[in-house]
Amino acid sequence: MRAEITREYVDQVEEAIARHDAPFILGTMAELYPADITTVLYELDEQESKYVMDLLPPEVGAQILSDLDYDIRTGFLQTFTSQEIARYVNLMNSDDAVDILNEQSVKTREEVLALLDNEEKAAAILDLLHYEEDCAGGLMAKELVKVNLNWRVRQCIEEIRRQAEEVQKIYTVYVVDNRDVLVGRVSVKTLLLAKDDTLVKDIYNPDVISIESFRDEGEVVTVMQKYALEAIPVVNIQKRLLGRITIDDVIDVMQEQAELSRQLMTGITENVEEDDSVFRISRSRLPWLIIGMIGGLLAAQFMGLFEDDIALLPAVALFVPLITATGGNVGIQSSSIIIQTLSSNTVIFDNFAQRLLKVLLVALLNAVIISGLVFTLTYLFRHELTLSIVVSAALFSVVMLASLMGTLTPLVLDRFGINPAVAAGPFITTANDLLGLAIYFSVAHMLYNL
Repeated sequence: MRAEITREYVDQVEEAIARHDAPFILGTMAELYPADITTVLYELDEQESKYVMDLLPPEVGAQILSDLDYDIRTGFLQTFTSQEIARYVNLMNSDDAVDILNEQSVKTREEVLALLDNEEKAAAILDLLHYEEDCAGGLMAKELVKVNLNWRVRQCIEEIRRQAEEVQKIYTVYVVDNRDVLVGRVSVKTLLLAKDDTLVKDIYNPDVISIESFRDEGEVVTVMQKYALEAIPVVNIQKRLLGRITIDDVIDVMQEQAELSRQLMTGITENVEEDDSVFRISRSRLPWLIIGMIGGLLAAQFMGLFEDDIALLPAVALFVPLITATGGNVGIQSSSIIIQTLSSNTVIFDNFAQRLLKVLLVALLNAVIISGLVFTLTYLFRHELTLSIVVSAALFSVVMLASLMGTLTPLVLDRFGINPAVAAGPFITTANDLLGLAIYFSVAHMLYNL
């Protein structure tokens, strides 16, 4: 039975660390997965975490370091010597090792590379250090299984046994020619079922999807999602096989992109974490808060133009929150769908007229239902026909306009090279508030002859 990660267990671990009770720590953590131990370490300070790591088997420690959040790992590794870091890097995949070394000083990085036991791994890591972190080359690992096009099956199986010692998961076997150019793939099952003397070129599948090392990480995510790949080979301009990107690395990128999009859509202009400085967090939030404040002031000034109308008919003011809230919600819903489509690199301008017509039909249906409900409820509660017509007519117009703005604004921003995610937050909400009020009071002014 595995130990449960509770506050009580974390307290017990802290007490065990204080009294240097290594048997308790090793005994209870032997029942945990590395990911569970990582959860415990998040609750400890750096010195306590270091004590636990020193007790664990190096293989477990290497996996824990690979899984730690960047912000926590950076500070945590400052308590390690270069020799200690090298001990864990020796046991990591090359892509995880590069992530850790990129977080260290140049001096520490060079010391760790010099201390690595495996010269082949050191060369692979050194090669990967040249790539930017946000491209395919920066995501890939050098560990993979490849065979030559002209080999026989017997030789392939022997080579797979040798290479598999460095590869944790074999998703597929890649086939290359004599110049190391990727030409296809072959499954392990196909190799096992084939006769020993069969040539690889007679049984391999030339249909292989790859990606160039310079491609952006977003393109990697798109390709792997589109073709439901668990791993994708990375090639250079000459199509020579360099490495592979696995699904776990892509999931990390997807999580980062989702978090960034969520922050942008809520008006946070930087990628911030809870433990960032007060100044950094405030700086990331202020720009769109100020825009929202300016929008609110403009809305107040705009309502001031109808001050006499409100004085004559105070009931009109009661429905202002309904108009502004509905317009903002509709705009955000529409923009979210467009942003999702843009982020998946779908060609959104194909059949644009048809797409726009569909958006308008959806808006029309929603507008009819919402305005009809508002008309009915307003008349039931207030028994004022004209007021009910004003509110429902204004709401109908606001829903239609907000849907159109929520659809077009991200497309316009994307055309100008601006991240469209910023349009889904305070920008659309503020703009729709102003337009909604303009429509509402204009309709009220006309129907009441104020």
